[in-house]
Amino acid sequence: MSPDEAFADMVAQGDVALDKLDECARDLPDKLFIHYGEDGVGLTFAQFKALTDRLAAGLVEAGVRQGEAVSVLTRNSLVSAMAMFAIWRAGCLFAPINFNFKGPQLSYQLNDTNPSALITDPSFADVMGEIEHEIDLARIVLHKPKPSDHDHTGAEFPASYGRSRILSFADLCACTQAPPQVPRGPFDLANIVYTSGTTGPSKGVLQNFRWINQYTYFLRAITSSDDVIYCDLPLYHVGGAFALLGRAVWQGNTVGLWDRFSPTKFWERVAECGATYAILLDVMTPWLLGAPPTGNDRANTLALAHMQPLPPNHNEVARRFGINFITAGFGQTESGNPFVGAIDELGDEEGVPEAMRRGRSKAEFRALCARLGILMVDGREKLPVGFMGRASPLLEVAILDEDDNKCAPGVVGQLGIRPRFPGLLLQEYFKKPEATLKTFRNLWFHTGDACVEAPDGSGVYRFIDRMGGFFRVRGENVSSFEVEALISRHPKVQATAALPIPAAVGSEDDIVAFVQPVEGARLSEDEVRDHASRVMPKYMVPKYIRFIDALPVTPTNKVEKYKLKQKILSELGPS
Repeated sequence: MSPDEAFADMVAQGDVALDKLDECARDLPDKLFIHYGEDGVGLTFAQFKALTDRLAAGLVEAGVRQGEAVSVLTRNSLVSAMAMFAIWRAGCLFAPINFNFKGPQLSYQLNDTNPSALITDPSFADVMGEIEHEIDLARIVLHKPKPSDHDHTGAEFPASYGRSRILSFADLCACTQAPPQVPRGPFDLANIVYTSGTTGPSKGVLQNFRWINQYTYFLRAITSSDDVIYCDLPLYHVGGAFALLGRAVWQGNTVGLWDRFSPTKFWERVAECGATYAILLDVMTPWLLGAPPTGNDRANTLALAHMQPLPPNHNEVARRFGINFITAGFGQTESGNPFVGAIDELGDEEGVPEAMRRGRSKAEFRALCARLGILMVDGREKLPVGFMGRASPLLEVAILDEDDNKCAPGVVGQLGIRPRFPGLLLQEYFKKPEATLKTFRNLWFHTGDACVEAPDGSGVYRFIDRMGGFFRVRGENVSSFEVEALISRHPKVQATAALPIPAAVGSEDDIVAFVQPVEGARLSEDEVRDHASRVMPKYMVPKYIRFIDALPVTPTNKVEKYKLKQKILSELGPS
């Protein structure tokens, strides 16, 4: 498929997710859109549209105006899903917040976004109470779970909060006003999604509606309208919000929705909703493999899975659980989905029992990949570590050296990306023009990731490592800057250097923090760990804390983290 053909096909399918929901509600009104497994709630496309239209009208009636941001802070994925479409309908920007944030991280994002409203629930009363005097919110919209709801904790949100006007989520969903009619086009802004920074605080990524279309284009191309999408990824990430939930409105897919991943209930949930497609991220795979094998491991509907990063034992996973095809690639909040590759794991063997099959046949899937130009490889063959497949025809990619010259095949450098057509990448970093210009220097978007093209120049790429100071921990992007800044808030800490080492389980990272105490201060590991637990999410708390008299630095006072990494790896020894 040529770039022009791919772009024409993508645009013909529709750029605006909101319009696609309207089409589904019109053409498939009674088809189940969301099966919310946490509470056994089912919503058809028509019901979901009507509900989110009322919520949008309620937001407008409450004073939220077109072009403003609305932040969402909740673990309830159904509330997040409703909020996302309603915020778009109101002509506003969906600004989800990582529900693990607290203290300085939470106040920073709220102050940076300056939302017209915050949608949240009483379970966040304590963390919101800690930052009440650091933020100024015009409106707080409260989702109040009923006693029978799974997310009812008994917590109560205060009756007043600063100068904020407290509104009821349920009341807004019952609004009787006509839904707002705000035309949305491909270049209209849809989201502010925050991503971890390497040399500063987290940056808000401004995404337009076409960005969502580009990000999901190849992901949804491999499924049909008969497929059921399984989603347990958080909706504050692009993976959960768009790669799984948002993409479903283009084909009219049913989505099985849960708040979080469960290694013990995963297959029960797949059976409950009849899921045929899922995304498995890093440690999810070894957790599933860790369960004792049974004779019924293949008695499930899951025929397709996307794994990122692709684990070396992908074929073992596929053979045990009967997954016919696995896809791999590379995804970012800024660049979307610039790579795709497909793996034929079982050959002519059928992994899904005949009575459970739905969606495309194997022959149809192979023919589709050939037509789209998606690289298909044999799952029995050993693939290079970090396999990403080929670049999307919508984007130009290159491996760049320090001066942004293109590297030869086989030479590691930074992955750079250019859009071949308008509106495919992030618009900019919110309120950070200098960071935007730096990232787009020399007309390349610099991903911050070290990659390499196959030595034969075949256009097959693989991921090597992260070039900057951010890393992946438990499915989250963690900024070394933020870990260091938060630990350094302790009055006995002089300086901190945070760095990743390979995790004991999975292919992500564990965090190591080297702490230089204030001269003459007595500081224990428990003190540092207790402080970290108070000011940062659990996944961000370093696994290893080591004290050092002075951090090693270069003549220009840059911390030589490679020396610290050598030190900790030498201490821990082989895994």
